[in-house]
Amino acid sequence: MEAVQTLPPLALYVHLPWCVRKCPYCDFNSHGLRGEIPDQAYVDALLRDLRLAVDGLEPRPLVSVFLGGGTPSLFGAPALARLLEGVAALLPLPATAEITVEANPGTAEAARFRAYRAAGINRISLGVQSLRDAMLATLGRIHTAAQAQQACALARSAGFDDVNVDLMYALPGDTPAGSHADLERIVALGPGQISWYQLTIEPGTAFHRAPPALPDEDTVAAIETGGHALLAAAGYTRYEVSAYARAGRRCRHNLNYWEFGDYLGIGAGAHGKFTRADGTVVRSVRVREPGRYMAEAGSAAGVRIEIADAPGRRVAEFLLNALRLVDGFEVTLFEQRTGLPRALLDAALAEARVRGWIEVHGGRIRPSAAGFPFLNDILVSAETALDALAA
Repeated sequence: MEAVQTLPPLALYVHLPWCVRKCPYCDFNSHGLRGEIPDQAYVDALLRDLRLAVDGLEPRPLVSVFLGGGTPSLFGAPALARLLEGVAALLPLPATAEITVEANPGTAEAARFRAYRAAGINRISLGVQSLRDAMLATLGRIHTAAQAQQACALARSAGFDDVNVDLMYALPGDTPAGSHADLERIVALGPGQISWYQLTIEPGTAFHRAPPALPDEDTVAAIETGGHALLAAAGYTRYEVSAYARAGRRCRHNLNYWEFGDYLGIGAGAHGKFTRADGTVVRSVRVREPGRYMAEAGSAAGVRIEIADAPGRRVAEFLLNALRLVDGFEVTLFEQRTGLPRALLDAALAEARVRGWIEVHGGRIRPSAAGFPFLNDILVSAETALDALAA
């Protein structure tokens, strides 16, 4: 087993699984709310879970904490403050760490946002999805366009300088004009980052059972071409497949994923990945059902562990993440994060390089403009090459 010289940065993902109502496109582990959220009991379970996760783990300061869901903004500030205090008692949590909470505009409250900020949360991600009321109704969202705009204003007034907005395109019946109008309205609100992504139909969702009519490929291409130009003109740089940020506002938590950093995952259905000094990658997943999670959190029964020590697997997982970045990655980062030689990387990407899907400039590898739409094909060719080496 190849050792890593320096352990990767460490982040923490916390899954808060409840929402007011599950959206028809959502395939996340989220559960419509019935009655009151057991927020204090759930925080107890999260802290038991974290104590188990850090047992025997070499302490590393957290670069970020991400509270995702579900709808984390259904949780009261006292519960989240106690959670963060418990996290800081178990792992170094520097004042510089990025701490994000996801929020639904339909649950936005000025007092709650101010209390989140006072608890140490310094970044907020708003699930707007559209600023067209008819589209919001089609998507099953609980908020209106006016409420979404108000949520952005509330976040600013509560002291959140770092705001992300999630926005979808290629919605049922969508047009380039309609999608670009959405983007223009979001840009006018001035968030630091816009996560602009295409609606896809995922297995197990209501939309999968009764698919809506989505735009054709030519319409989607026109939406994307015009949208990319609009965002660039407004000062938003595309740095990942669906992430566009102003200077200094890239999401550090997600960058840690894409650069093959480590992350602990706690909460119902949460996934985690961390690297041992010998280069072994250990992955974990928690039980999905919230009630069972609360009962089993902190015990071996509540988590499944998988050791991913095959070199080919590590190369494939690294590429799955790092090639999402527009600027790609330094070869030295690959060597540091995987403990593997460049020769394996070159073999995995040989076909993609011949096809012109990737560019190699000195020590940096990135998808080419022609190759960026073919990331899945790059990964398939890489896995095929790695399988041949292992045979």
